[in-house]
Amino acid sequence: MTRRSTTVLAVIRDGQVAVGADGQITFDDTVVKHTARKVRRLAGGQVLAGFAGAVADALTLLEQLERIHERHRGNLERSVVEFARQWRQDRMLRRLEAFLIVVDTSRMFLLSGAGDVIEPEEPILAVGSGGAYALAAARALYRHTDLSAEAIVRESIQIASEICIYTNDQIQVLTLGASSHDA
Repeated sequence: MTRRSTTVLAVIRDGQVAVGADGQITFDDTVVKHTARKVRRLAGGQVLAGFAGAVADALTLLEQLERIHERHRGNLERSVVEFARQWRQDRMLRRLEAFLIVVDTSRMFLLSGAGDVIEPEEPILAVGSGGAYALAAARALYRHTDLSAEAIVRESIQIASEICIYTNDQIQVLTLGASSHDA
């Protein structure tokens, strides 16, 4: 069976961070779950993460990242660079297949097993098969509206779900910072 990805989107705006994902899990041409949880809180709630790829792999990677983040006393940049180095060099970890978006209240990074540590120019990141659609929608909303980070994430993933067959409208969003509330 071929595993299809998902849509994960993160936005930082006006002191608020929002990370959201759809809930669909697909194998080949079959939807096997509609309400998967692909976003998590890390570091005592100070960091949000979303993932695309193999769930067990992503959860293993997030546990490793959280340990490294603790050692670096909350410095997200140092943590993600060290984590990416370990992910690429460790025999077990480098076999794990996932993409991670990791965000705190001021910085965001896209991480991959290829050693990528990407910090975007604008405070918007997306990954997954619907990621390009969500990213395009989020950029337009970010640049041309006053919507909150949470509203941008919700609306952008909704738009992606209308285009990408591997993305649904069962959207979960976690937030941090100014006027934060989760739904």
